[in-house]
Amino acid sequence: MQHSYSQNIYRLYIIKIAKWFMLTMPIIMLFYKDMGLTNEEAFQLKAIYSISIVIFEVPSGYLADILGRKVTLIIGAFLGTLGFVFYSFGEGFWMFLAAELTLGIGQSFVSGADSAMLFDSLKADGKSNKYLKYEGINFSVGNYSEALAGLAGGALAEISLHLPFYFQTGIAFLGIPAAITLLEPPVKSSRKKPRFKDILNVVHYALVKNNKLRWNLIYSSIIGTSTLTMAWVYQLKLHEFGFSELFIGGTATVLNLLVGTVTLFSSKLKNNMGSRVTVLSTSLLITGGFILAGLSSDALFFLPVLGIFYMARGIATPVLKDYINQITPSEIRATVLSVRSLLIRGIFAIVAPLFGWLSDELSLSQALWIIGLVFFTLSLSTVTLFLRTLKVRH
Repeated sequence: MQHSYSQNIYRLYIIKIAKWFMLTMPIIMLFYKDMGLTNEEAFQLKAIYSISIVIFEVPSGYLADILGRKVTLIIGAFLGTLGFVFYSFGEGFWMFLAAELTLGIGQSFVSGADSAMLFDSLKADGKSNKYLKYEGINFSVGNYSEALAGLAGGALAEISLHLPFYFQTGIAFLGIPAAITLLEPPVKSSRKKPRFKDILNVVHYALVKNNKLRWNLIYSSIIGTSTLTMAWVYQLKLHEFGFSELFIGGTATVLNLLVGTVTLFSSKLKNNMGSRVTVLSTSLLITGGFILAGLSSDALFFLPVLGIFYMARGIATPVLKDYINQITPSEIRATVLSVRSLLIRGIFAIVAPLFGWLSDELSLSQALWIIGLVFFTLSLSTVTLFLRTLKVRH
């Protein structure tokens, strides 16, 4: 009997919503401050979250290749719910640490497996050439979810900074039944038993043996880390300007609507602009955005800079992931995508505590432009090698 795997697309949308409808994201740094944590402690928690992903990211991606994408997505959805249970009923640095560890492990089981499930579902139906289109839609679903959640989370936080965490637990739970009802697509694989050596072999292939894939992963990870860092930083900057939780949540809504809208046109924009122009322009806008944000002392200047930054993110994320998918063998795709996430989280685990320390010791503005210079240097040192792996497209 021949199956159609198109139903998976809609279930993946639900998982994306459960994962990205983040009521807590636009106010979590304010929540930490309300609970008496310093900026350094707050960013330490986010670094711990990233470290837990670094530890489990590639093994979970490998398990997705061996045991199936469905199993790992179920595990990820369950842990994603449990982490918010800890946040809802706990308090203090150590309970938050347990929550971040749980959420990090859950994230690692979803990351990579969801994109691999999408690509392989389309491939099974003979539609792999439409991956960028559906990945763009999937990414937009996530950003529109995050957009709506920003305003809702800000409104709930006006009542109590704890309230968004209670609602978040229920939203995260929606991913569990969606994952359980996925249909596993056929994937070519000659491996029968999970072996740690195989994981190392894939990492070696992706980062050492395959030159083209290596620079795709490294450059994509630098840009990914930049966008991840800004997601936690801008709410502190807006709070410094004196804006309320509701305004900060509303800003998150506008930013993610921008990302979601731009992402829908990412494929056309890349084709019209060409690969090289797309990569260079988004790289400059993203890394330069940090520097300009750090130099801004006026909200009227900071907000447009933030908007442009998020628009560039909406183009860069699906385009860079598509480059990786197109040059990666199907049987190791989830593992390779997990390597990308591992690199992003690994870099962030170093950058986040540094940023927190700089913002406490110097100022938030100084920390922004210093980290911006770091990202600019990293992207500049790798973009040429990355561009050499691309065919010129007009």
